[in-house]
Amino acid sequence: MLWKSNDLDMASIARQHYDAVFRFCARRVGVDRASDVSQETFLTAQKVLHKFRGDSTLSTWLFGIALNECRRATRKFAIEPVSLILETDQIQQSSGEDSIVDRHALSQALAKLSSEHREVVILHEIEGLTYEEAAEILQVPVGTVKSRLHHAFQQMRRSLFVAEEATR
Repeated sequence: MLWKSNDLDMASIARQHYDAVFRFCARRVGVDRASDVSQETFLTAQKVLHKFRGDSTLSTWLFGIALNECRRATRKFAIEPVSLILETDQIQQSSGEDSIVDRHALSQALAKLSSEHREVVILHEIEGLTYEEAAEILQVPVGTVKSRLHHAFQQMRRSLFVAEEATR
């Protein structure tokens, strides 16, 4: 679908996509800063809306902008995003014994990943984006996303195995 800039109304875009962008940002910069970063995302989007060609979905385009804003905030405020990833998810657990993987161990395994590997895991596994959408946001080929995921999962398996062995 070819987009025309006059077809896009920033207010309706914000109403439709704000919650998803907020959750996306909260996983990277924490709930306290997510509102500000989300607002910056939509301000940036408004400034460059005329450049949106419709090659990707509007949400993928917004997530790309949000990712850049999150990276900027992370550098500016020296935020360590790894500890925030799982804390913002509303995972229902009745007890730690019921979960297959301990959330703390998973956070630690994510923390050990390089930023490139961590980001593809977050985009694909936590955000639920397709390989193509993750590739578009990260501006890398789809094969690179798949390769990074493969290597990230291998490293996480090793980390989780070590963590499990340490608790025995």
